Amino acid sequence: MVNSRWTYDLNDNNFKIHGHIVFYILTLFSAFIILTFIFLFIKWACKYRRLSTPSTADADADAEAGGVSPCRSRGLDSVVIDKLPILLHRCSLDEEAQCSICLSAFQDQEKVKILPNCNHSYHPECVDKWLKTQSNCPLCRASLRVNSPVKV
Repeated sequence: MVNSRWTYDLNDNNFKIHGHIVFYILTLFSAFIILTFIFLFIKWACKYRRLSTPSTADADADAEAGGVSPCRSRGLDSVVIDKLPILLHRCSLDEEAQCSICLSAFQDQEKVKILPNCNHSYHPECVDKWLKTQSNCPLCRASLRVNSPVKV
């Protein structure tokens, strides 16, 4: 006959759960449930925020103000971009200026768009593409938002 060491007598007298152990188990289980709900809420909130778009009333108010909605963190309206000054570039002998977006040198009498506040110049087609997705200068990162209600 083989002696088996793996047998266990399931006697109920040996299995006792005291009150404080039940309390700890319930506390851990409750904490797990609460953390799960918090995680799911944060995941839902992030997904909802990415999918939300400004209403047409907000877009109309922004067009009247000439700026960008605080809900949209990127880009400028095409109306604002079109209002930026365009000048003809004049070559100087001591310094060769270039568009820092496409890295091409400016030719004499070529049209360049000048950004307010920082006075950096770019090819209009280069900077227009940039400003549709960003609201700052590509070189110095100066903000170009007009009538922004949010103070930085």
